[in-house]
Order: sequence, then C-alpha cells, then structure tokens
Amino acid sequence: MVVVDGEGIPLGSQLASASPAEVTLCESTLGCINVGAKKPLRVIADRAYDSDPLRKRLLENGTLLISPHRSNRSKPAFNDGRWLRRYRKRWKVERTFAWLGNFRRLVVRYEYRLLMYQAFFHLACLLITLRYL
Repeated sequence: MVVVDGEGIPLGSQLASASPAEVTLCESTLGCINVGAKKPLRVIADRAYDSDPLRKRLLENGTLLISPHRSNRSKPAFNDGRWLRRYRKRWKVERTFAWLGNFRRLVVRYEYRLLMYQAFFHLACLLITLRYL
C-alpha cells in the first residue's frame, strides 16, 4: 500500500501479505507518512475502502475519506457529488502504481525475504521522487 501526494510522489508505504483486507491496513499505512509531512486533509481511495467505521475513525483524526460507495451498501450514502468530484484525481495514484510497475523486480517478486523486496521498493520510490526534484 502506498500513500502519495497530489503529484503522485510516494510519501509513505506499507508492505503486507495479500490476505488482509485493505481497509484494515489503511490507518497503519497513513501512520507511515514521514514525520515532516503534514497530516492529509483528504484521502482518495477506491471502492474497497468503503467502510463506515473507517470513515468515522478518520473523521475523528481530521481526515475526510473520499471513496465511492459499494453497490450493496445498506446505509444512506455519506459522500455527495461535491466530494466525489475529487475522486477524478485518483488517476495520479494509479499512475504511481504504473511507475512502480516499470521496475520489473517489483512486478514479479523474485526475492524470498521481505526485507530485500522492501529495499528494492524503497529504491524505486526514491527514483520516482528524484524525477520531481
């Protein structure tokens, strides 16, 4: 999981196995943002993050979760059209994932140990960040 800014530059990341749901890893990933960076006012996420308890916890911390609602939602909608207009900027996050996909070693995990994979992942994030300096 990667947290990026408005330009697609990685701010924080968390590597975990594929089995836990993304919604359970969201808050710990947001906690991985560097200390010097400001706390995000808005988090734009995909449909997998549509969870009322997560929205409530993030709102208590001063962060608004913007994600489209799932089709099987039983409670009333939380986001209205004004907030969901910001969801159109999600392509910048997907672009960052495409940039990470340019590093073949990250696409296919050749390393057995997570520490080595994490090292290559941080190196790729560093190279992406250096492009914007």
